[in-house]
Amino acid sequence: MNFQFLTTFSLFVFTASLNAESLSLDALAAQAVTKNPEITYFEAEIAAAKGGRKSAGQIANPDVSVQGGGKRVKDLNGAGLGNGAAWAVSVSQTFEWPGRLALRKAVADRQIELAELGLEEFKTALSAKVRLLGFVVSAAQEKEAAARAAAKRFQDVLSVLVQRDDTGPTPLLEARILEANVLSLNRRASEAAQELQKARVELNQLIGQPLDSAVEISTPKVALPPAPSEGALLTSAWQQNFAVRRRVVELNQQGFAVRLTQNERMPSVTVAPYLAGEKASDKQTEIGLSLSIPLPLWNRNEGNIEAAKARQVQAEAALGVTRRELERDVATRAAAYRKLLEEISAWQPDTVARFREAAELADRHYRLGAVPVATYMEMQRSYLDALDAMFSAQADAFENRQQLELLTGKTFAK
Repeated sequence: MNFQFLTTFSLFVFTASLNAESLSLDALAAQAVTKNPEITYFEAEIAAAKGGRKSAGQIANPDVSVQGGGKRVKDLNGAGLGNGAAWAVSVSQTFEWPGRLALRKAVADRQIELAELGLEEFKTALSAKVRLLGFVVSAAQEKEAAARAAAKRFQDVLSVLVQRDDTGPTPLLEARILEANVLSLNRRASEAAQELQKARVELNQLIGQPLDSAVEISTPKVALPPAPSEGALLTSAWQQNFAVRRRVVELNQQGFAVRLTQNERMPSVTVAPYLAGEKASDKQTEIGLSLSIPLPLWNRNEGNIEAAKARQVQAEAALGVTRRELERDVATRAAAYRKLLEEISAWQPDTVARFREAAELADRHYRLGAVPVATYMEMQRSYLDALDAMFSAQADAFENRQQLELLTGKTFAK
């Protein structure tokens, strides 16, 4: 079924007028990305990864060696030929096997990519969470206002009944019924207020505001377009899902790590030019170059190579598991979203208005004695139940849509 819904919370007359400082859901999301304190953690993680990349790309510092001492020269008979100083100075530089430095930088580059993916994923998930909380705050405000208005209507009717002179048990029983409904509706309003407070506190934390701040939210306009086909969703998910992208980067990183451990079997070469001199029986100066290479006889780095290959196998398995879980999550969310759209499509455009008008009509005619108390109460409750059902369906559909977009990286057409 091809349809598109634009649901709003301008559902009944209790909606308060919004001032010029009201924020849209997108504005709330943008503010959260700017002010959320957890952003600094991910930014620091990127900075740390870049620092590791800088270290990985640096060659070892040269070593300077200075030796000094004395020298005594004697002939074969033990007669002294002379005394003097002896010294030596050398500078050594270790050169790693070709390709090793590039592999270390490649591993470090993947770490930077992982850190940047973490920040991007957090911002995307944060924006979705803030939009949903903004939606919940607006809905809770509407439900609280509706419940309190209904309770006030019951209380007003109860005041009229008390003033009547009707005899018999019926007026008394009706009064008690109305009193009970006033208590029930006040409780319903209190629950909506608690829901509002909980959502508002969480929202304030995410956008970096004081917990008791009452952020004004403009009337949300939430688009619920049809979901793309499951094949299109999965194709997008394989390429754009953050978890899959992270696993792919980890697998690539582990591939470089295996090659690095294999490269580390080959020895590093240390080159050391030196200058030495002595002055005892005569004056001597020596200039030369030393070359040092460890012999890979007993340690060929086999243990590290096996460990790196095992972690590569783990990375491949983790990628497969992530893809299967993603396929399941996408299918589940898409089915739930389509089912909710079918439910919403059954609503008439004026459903809420008709229920509201019926509740007001029942109130007027009950005061005139034209409808029984049972009909009056049922109409008021039905009105509030209908609002709850519609808000819940809209919120669930909105959440499923956002989760699908988060899973697939695909923005639904408005």
